[in-house]
Amino acid sequence: MNIVIDQGNTICKIAVFGEKDEPVEVYTTTSLTKAFLVGILDHYNPVAGIMSSVIEVSHEIKVLLNERLSYFNYLSAATPLPINNSYETPETLGVDRIAAAVGAWSICPGKPLLIIDMGTAITYDIVSADGTYLGGNIAPGLALRLKALHKFTGRLPEVMASEDFESFGKDTESAIRAGVMQGIVYEAEGYIRDNAERYPGLFAFLTGGDLIYFAEKLKNGIFVSRNLVLNGLNRILNYNASK
Repeated sequence: MNIVIDQGNTICKIAVFGEKDEPVEVYTTTSLTKAFLVGILDHYNPVAGIMSSVIEVSHEIKVLLNERLSYFNYLSAATPLPINNSYETPETLGVDRIAAAVGAWSICPGKPLLIIDMGTAITYDIVSADGTYLGGNIAPGLALRLKALHKFTGRLPEVMASEDFESFGKDTESAIRAGVMQGIVYEAEGYIRDNAERYPGLFAFLTGGDLIYFAEKLKNGIFVSRNLVLNGLNRILNYNASK
């Protein structure tokens, strides 16, 4: 079995993959602790593991994984990938973004891909039909947009996200919610439309913690994958562990 860890800005997801390269179990925590990780390792006894993180990881977590696993890879710009990477500064590319790209490519090889990851930031990444990561864009995520309207204005309230939002608000609260959330829908639809013209046969993926708010709103043939980064990490792990 493999253990795969995706440490984001606010959430950490841990998956255990079996022989069929499908997650047997997925755990989510806001704080990755040694005790929490030991519990998973003791229960499943994985042989190999990989970790990606966009924040600093404690030394004791890295030591634990290196001690308990026969093979462990801490994903970095130096890690060999099953796709090409043409990013000009690979050392600054978020490891979660390249893992999502690998995950999308493993599901749909041979097609141009757009990966939309809705997390703390919203990222838009492109992979060419020949399996080359071409680059992408970074935009503020849902929570950041809602908080910014409150923080940088004198009287606008901080509004909570909701799966139900109208195209236009009827009061200040619903106007903020609709403005931010419908704006994200239009933004994503624009990326899909424009890149479908640029890359014929484009296949679009939606992933990330905030996809629950937008999956039903984006009707443009988008493939929803909650575990795209985890699947990509497992693919990278298998690619390197087999060498």
